[in-house]
Amino acid sequence: MLSHLECPKCKQVFDCSQPRNLCSCGSPLLARYDLKKVRETFNREALKGRVSSMWRYQELLPAAEPVSLGEGMTPLVKADRLGRAVGLGNLYIKDEGQNPTNSFKARGLSAAVSMAKAVGVKTIALPTAGNAGGAAAAYAAHAGLGCVIAMPKDTPSAIILECRAFGADVHLIDGLISDCGAFIAKEAPGHGWFEVSTLKEPYRIEGKKTMGYELWEEFEGALPDVIVYPTGGGVGLIGMWKAFEELGAMGLVGAKRPRMISAQAAGCAPIVRAFDQHANVSEKWEHASTVAAGLRVPKALGDFLILEDIYASHGEAVAATDSELMDACKEIARLEGMLAAPESGAGMAAIQKLVAAKKIGADESVVLFSTGGGYKYMEAWQSAIG
Repeated sequence: MLSHLECPKCKQVFDCSQPRNLCSCGSPLLARYDLKKVRETFNREALKGRVSSMWRYQELLPAAEPVSLGEGMTPLVKADRLGRAVGLGNLYIKDEGQNPTNSFKARGLSAAVSMAKAVGVKTIALPTAGNAGGAAAAYAAHAGLGCVIAMPKDTPSAIILECRAFGADVHLIDGLISDCGAFIAKEAPGHGWFEVSTLKEPYRIEGKKTMGYELWEEFEGALPDVIVYPTGGGVGLIGMWKAFEELGAMGLVGAKRPRMISAQAAGCAPIVRAFDQHANVSEKWEHASTVAAGLRVPKALGDFLILEDIYASHGEAVAATDSELMDACKEIARLEGMLAAPESGAGMAAIQKLVAAKKIGADESVVLFSTGGGYKYMEAWQSAIG
């Protein structure tokens, strides 16, 4: 029951019938719903028996025919052995690596491609640090749309091959995702490509927010105490917070919210630096470098939203070195049998640091988002294992 699009900065309102990128003021746009009407039919009982994908939350997603590969409803694994090792009695891992294309990016691109197709887009285009490209290529193929991807030339080789296998036009750029973004922004208008870059269109957030709705279901109408989220562009963190606000507005959760923890790599930690400075926006991180390709985002377009949500939740932003995050990945694998992407290791390392600093209590419920599987990151794992 999508109502309109709204700018969180200047509050301009836009209709949903045309392809939309940013507000005229330069801010990302957010999708808004008629929550009073949604509430008439939406509750946990009504969800029973619905499709086992993120599209079970249809009233709170774009009004388009779903382009779906079965994304969402990923396992929430109780990580008892790993929890004991760090001193937590209620540690959970949300295993997003079990999504199509092996990462959480499937959620956002399913929603974005669904809406792009519905409003007549023929070719999508985006810069990517890796997994978003694979997801975009897969969903574009499923929808019958063209797909143009720009990614750093040192992106893990499995992801480059994946994108090309799905038929995408892949451009390898000598630089970072910001350089890839500049390429897409320059080329898109002349070629008629529609940008689905992170936060440059409104619907990837909507797909990602379903992670928050799933937690609400999995915690039986409640929410965990702490959520730890590896943060590059930060769409998942923004999206989950949006889900919690929607649930609150519908009276389906109380006022208490999870503390949102942003985990970054020490070699690219603009959100951590801004948090430490109590700033409302981040500054571009120069010479970004980390084995966690998905965290190599020098400046997120929605940095003001990420920081706003961290502050509102009384959360934290924590950085981990490449050594720390890969050591944490090895612990996840050794103790829980899950081969996680390096980004997930940054989240686990953040948990270790916050427990040691007594900022996470032993009895609190903590959800670590493993944002992708490790099987596409053989170069990083080979280096870590030796």
